[in-house]
Amino acid sequence: MRKNNGFNAKYTINVDFDGTCVTHKYPFIGKDIGAVPVLQRLAAHGHQLILFTMRSNKLVDIHDPDTIGETYTNTLSDAINWFKKNEIPLYGIQSNPTQKHWTSSPKSHADIMIDDSALGCPLIYPNGDRPYVDWVMVEKILEEDGLFDIY
Repeated sequence: MRKNNGFNAKYTINVDFDGTCVTHKYPFIGKDIGAVPVLQRLAAHGHQLILFTMRSNKLVDIHDPDTIGETYTNTLSDAINWFKKNEIPLYGIQSNPTQKHWTSSPKSHADIMIDDSALGCPLIYPNGDRPYVDWVMVEKILEEDGLFDIY
């Protein structure tokens, strides 16, 4: 990744939601996987977190056999509320608020991406379920790279 190298660097970090902050249960909120204390720690060290997810507040058809015919609309709001409930401040939602001044690209600019679909992201593979982020390993990587160092 990147070494802090003694600089008091603050990073902008895109964070996916499903499979990254919680287990996969879309359109619902999945189970806790250990993201909360690491994300709180990143924010406490001045890093800027951007929620970068496929969730939106548009109508979603639920294809679960137990909920056929039901619809769900607030999937993005639910994710935002998860961050609020867990006292994790967000710098941006779906985009970096500063980039509109220098680009019209819809891709959110960040220094680091934490996403279960990112190549090299450490994952846990539960029996029969989709993999999700291994936050113990992510925290170790962030520590080794100096993101929690105080200068």
